[in-house]
Amino acid sequence: QVQLVESGGGLVQPGGSLRLSCAASGITFRINLMGWYRQAPGKQRELVARFTSGGSTNYADSVKGRFTSSRDNAKNTVYLQMNSLKSEDTAVYYCNAVDRYSGTNYWGQGTQVTVSS
Repeated sequence: QVQLVESGGGLVQPGGSLRLSCAASGITFRINLMGWYRQAPGKQRELVARFTSGGSTNYADSVKGRFTSSRDNAKNTVYLQMNSLKSEDTAVYYCNAVDRYSGTNYWGQGTQVTVSS
């Protein structure tokens, strides 16, 4: 089994910054940490940032230039640095991992990000 635990969410004013973390534990040698998604109230879960097999990161158009995702493979941890936050960034943010052998998707419990003045 694999556990993903997100942290770092909170309440921030528009224009502010937050840094999210997602730590993987358990049978981590089986998984690829894939990236970040978010889900706003009443909306479907959407991609925020996704690591590619080539080592780059794809970002949703809505966050390009403001968000940066990185990972520390030695710590089995991924990060999402969010700058210039907007009210429309308010959502629960989830990290995603995939078992490279079975294709099973893993999700964390999510961390709430609220952007409001």
